[in-house]
Order: sequence, then structure tokens, then C-alpha cells
Amino acid sequence: MGYSTPAPYVWDPSFADAPDCLLSSDQCVIKAQHYFVKGLVEIPVVGTDNVFSWGVWVSLSRENFSRAADLWDTPGRESEKPYFGWLTTDLPVYSPSTINLKTNVHTRPVGERPFVELEPTDHPLAVEQRDGITMDRVRAIAEALLHAADDESE
Repeated sequence: MGYSTPAPYVWDPSFADAPDCLLSSDQCVIKAQHYFVKGLVEIPVVGTDNVFSWGVWVSLSRENFSRAADLWDTPGRESEKPYFGWLTTDLPVYSPSTINLKTNVHTRPVGERPFVELEPTDHPLAVEQRDGITMDRVRAIAEALLHAADDESE
């Protein structure tokens, strides 16, 4: 019940060997100037106990990224105040684009991905996070993503 992207929208494979770049499953640094963490935009599925999750990347300031990295393995880190960030994942099933939506990143206990709270706007992703989606919408998202993957492999 989820979809995840391996890197922020601005990542380029040519960065992989650069000494000032890093891409792990949870953190990303580009040219020692741009900092990202991976988190989850969670959307309740109406009428169920299920949650649909988008695994997304959010850009953070250098200070907030450093703070999050310092506390990465520290028990109690979930008591941190949220970090402001910009969504840097293009989720193809939404229009307009999800790039640069304002977020708050809420740290969770060690071993859990952060929760990404979108600014409460009228963007369709923000509306779905607030109001939830139906199982039919979950199926439509899965179908759209499957077709997009098929198109890329052709």
C-alpha cells in the first residue's frame, strides 16, 4: 500500500561518484549544498484501518539536515520539533506537480521514516492527506504507476 522513489527529483546518476554527493536509502546530499531526507506522506484509506504511503524526498536546510543526521540513531529523537522542507519528489498521478510543496517533517522513533505533513492547501495531494482516499483511488494510483513503469521500459 505504497509507492517510493529511490532519489530526489534533482538527483542525477552522474552524482554517484562525486565526493561531495551522497545517496543512501534515507539521506541525500548534492554537491555539499542541497540536503534531503526521505519520509512518508501518509494518506488514510476511507472506511478501513489502512494507510497508503508515498515514500518521498524533502529538502531541508543545512542546519535542519545536520540536526536530523546528528539525532538519526538517538532514542527520543521523535520529540524534535518538525523541520520545514520542500517536497522534491514528482508524484506522476498529481496535477499540478508535487515539486516544491511546503512540508513539515516530523521525526519518528529510531528505525521509522519521518512523517511528511503537507501544508494544508488545495493541492490534490494535500487534500487527499487531509480527507483520505477510497480503495478505488488506491487501485487507480497503482494502475497509473504500473502503466508509467511499462511506458518507461519500452
